[in-house]
Amino acid sequence: MDWTHTIRVRYAECDRMGFVHHSIYALYFEEARTEILRHRGITYKDMEDDGLIMPVRSMNIQFKKAAKYDDLLRVSVAVVGEVNVRMDFHYTILNQNDELLCTADMEMFFVNKETMRPTRLPEKYKIHMT
Repeated sequence: MDWTHTIRVRYAECDRMGFVHHSIYALYFEEARTEILRHRGITYKDMEDDGLIMPVRSMNIQFKKAAKYDDLLRVSVAVVGEVNVRMDFHYTILNQNDELLCTADMEMFFVNKETMRPTRLPEKYKIHMT
């Protein structure tokens, strides 16, 4: 399952050098990840209402080139491997000139909101994520 989401860089996301601040990329990944799930018929809100949350376990970003104010970014996200207790995502961000700006890998896991213990993804969601 993969998805591409378009984001326009806003002025407030840039640092004094005129580049998108490195911390903003995590927000771009989150927005694309939310939209891939929505596209597949799932919302984080529905999952949370069912007592399931998805903390980030790890995130690794490799920066290649800086994004700048008003760039039009294509954030591609793909689910990698089997979805069970964890879910792995791979991201790429390209600008309007098809230049590769960064790649990233993120591991998230499913947690029962009440017990705060890791749990398997319920089948009702799993069918949408594979």
